[in-house]
Amino acid sequence: MKARIKNYLSITKKEWNGMVVLIVLIILVGATPYIYQILRKDNTINIKDFDKGVALLGKNGYTEGDGDDKSTSDKKIVKPVMFPFNPNGLTADQWQQLGLSAHQAEVIKHYEGKGGKFYTKEDVKKIYALTADDYKRLEPYINIPAAEHVSKKAAAGEIIELNSADSAKLTELKGIGGSFAVRIVRYRGRLGGFIRKEQLKEVYGIDSSKYEAIKNQVSVNANSIHKININTISFDQLRLFPYLGYKQVNAIIQYRAQHGNYTSIADMKNIAILDDGILRKIEPYLNFK
Repeated sequence: MKARIKNYLSITKKEWNGMVVLIVLIILVGATPYIYQILRKDNTINIKDFDKGVALLGKNGYTEGDGDDKSTSDKKIVKPVMFPFNPNGLTADQWQQLGLSAHQAEVIKHYEGKGGKFYTKEDVKKIYALTADDYKRLEPYINIPAAEHVSKKAAAGEIIELNSADSAKLTELKGIGGSFAVRIVRYRGRLGGFIRKEQLKEVYGIDSSKYEAIKNQVSVNANSIHKININTISFDQLRLFPYLGYKQVNAIIQYRAQHGNYTSIADMKNIAILDDGILRKIEPYLNFK
């Protein structure tokens, strides 16, 4: 029995050498992190030099948060020049003098380009690109002439054409103020124009009662709408069209890529997620040339 146990536990010289090598390797692997820490010295950050660098950036005109990954259009001048101003018609350069970024100035000019107008100081606050701090700095200097505060109303029997009127003209409708006028103009831009006056009820805030109050004051020239070339429009452009959701837009673009250009609305009936109701709504806005 002893001989059998002794024979079972005995190892050869080759096995012994292998075990020694394995133990040495285990010790080396375990000691490596400690050896690395002994041999390598971390560089100590000089806080004074770091602060000097930050101060130098400030002198060169950089504001907090500037960096290589930040768009130039989002940068603001360090020391804005404040002066009394009428926000209507102010140039992009003047907005930037007041401490806004090029992007913010562009948003405001785009708003004006779509027919937007500032009637009160609070209208400036509603520009989504402006921060609360921006408005707080600008508010004491906003000066809108009294004549621009009050919008005249249309004369009795006067009809306003929805596709050609700007936001100022739309405020002449009884019950339509500056905010509603801007919403109508923005929605009209996304549509490409109104083909019937009932579409006003699709504008946020215009319910059935408000529509009933203004429907006899407006008309629509459907011939003036801007049509969509469905064979050349991009995904991002078509995404703005209010009658189509994300999946529907994607399906239209993908079907065109796979099957070629559309020749008529009948081709679009092959897209499963476009039902007859949607097709009837979008057909007047499509151009298949």
